[in-house]
Amino acid sequence: MFFERPETGEVAILVHITIDSQIDQEDPQEFEELVLSAGGDPAAFITGSRKQPSPTFFVGTGKLEEIAAAVACHDAQLVIFNHTLTPSQERNLERHLKCRVLDRTGLILDIFAQRARSHEGKLQVELAQLQHMSTRLKRGWTHLDRQKGGIGMRGAGETQLELDQRMLRQRIKAINKSLERVRAQRNQGRRSRSRAEVPTVSLVGYTNAGKSTLFNQLTQAGAYAADQLFATLDSTLRAVAVPAFGTAILADTVGFISHLPHQLVEAFRATLEETAQADLLLHVVDAADESHDMLIHEVESVLAEIGADKTPVLQVFNKLDLLDGRGPAIDRDAAGRPVRVWLSARTGAGVDLLLQAISELLSGDLVQQELVLQPSHARLRSKLYARGAVQHEAVDEKGLYHLNVRLARNNLIRILAEEGLESDTDYQLGNPVKAAEPALQIG
Repeated sequence: MFFERPETGEVAILVHITIDSQIDQEDPQEFEELVLSAGGDPAAFITGSRKQPSPTFFVGTGKLEEIAAAVACHDAQLVIFNHTLTPSQERNLERHLKCRVLDRTGLILDIFAQRARSHEGKLQVELAQLQHMSTRLKRGWTHLDRQKGGIGMRGAGETQLELDQRMLRQRIKAINKSLERVRAQRNQGRRSRSRAEVPTVSLVGYTNAGKSTLFNQLTQAGAYAADQLFATLDSTLRAVAVPAFGTAILADTVGFISHLPHQLVEAFRATLEETAQADLLLHVVDAADESHDMLIHEVESVLAEIGADKTPVLQVFNKLDLLDGRGPAIDRDAAGRPVRVWLSARTGAGVDLLLQAISELLSGDLVQQELVLQPSHARLRSKLYARGAVQHEAVDEKGLYHLNVRLARNNLIRILAEEGLESDTDYQLGNPVKAAEPALQIG
């Protein structure tokens, strides 16, 4: 019912009204991109301004007639508002314009319905659509009437509107139960990764910032990426090898947008929990967008809404290839910790710096040490290589392995403990080092 899309775009009239009383206005350019992303065919873009929205039609009578004339001129099947309309405003506009009317929330829901691919994604979109529709039900036919007095006048006792509302409540309840099972499965997966001490790194950012392209660069996953809003909807998890650290799980998530409909935040809570429970967030920013500061604020607002505002964040300024005179780099704070990485996910420039920054943030204190291993410690040597911790190796005349390793302090302690070994008392693992320390001979 909710996923049968028309084969061609629909001719649409776009309406954007500047409301003087609103501080945070919607972006007209982003609105047009949303319509194109939904498959719409914009025929006219009508703009205007008002002090306050009209409670009846949202717009004034003069602007309403202008919209009606555009609908008739272009034979439009749809009028889309870049605003949130009340159910009564939507009904009044449809009655006057004689065509379908969609608001910003309905438009975003439609895009999500087109992008949903997994069973979980379809459930989440349908839940959001049902919650949005529940306030917009109206009586379509009258074969179920209210009870009346008199012989032969007693109806079923339930109107069609009441029946529709009951069916919606039942379907919403069923979807919520299914999503609870999804949430339980995700929690089980997170517990398993936690027991295996595999951290999760989640990509977040404004829609079309380049998250999926970066995800593909880091994991070679071949996830769908396109230059359009909400190209990615379903969350994807892949393992990624982080130098000098080991394996981490990288999560590609749905992009955010200004004034993200509350229904979507609630419906996608199961997916967004992957972000809230992550060990590190990579906030991907379109560095070529002049309004990126405002978009950063919008993303931070959504992160706060889903409870992810306390998670460590590394900003990733993407699309460096669109900027002149700027090369890949890592920006650090006063303590030397990475806070921002400049790169191009499309060309791959700076991706190695991103992996280095991720390694530093996940590892905490890094240690660099030369280990001298006996030939019998082949399994320990293999584990160090699997972690990507070995920087250099040499074998002396006695057959001993001299390994220069660089990895997280706690990881080195754990690997040694797994092999029943301990470090020399002279070797202090408590502090990060900048140069190789005296050799630690094992065995």
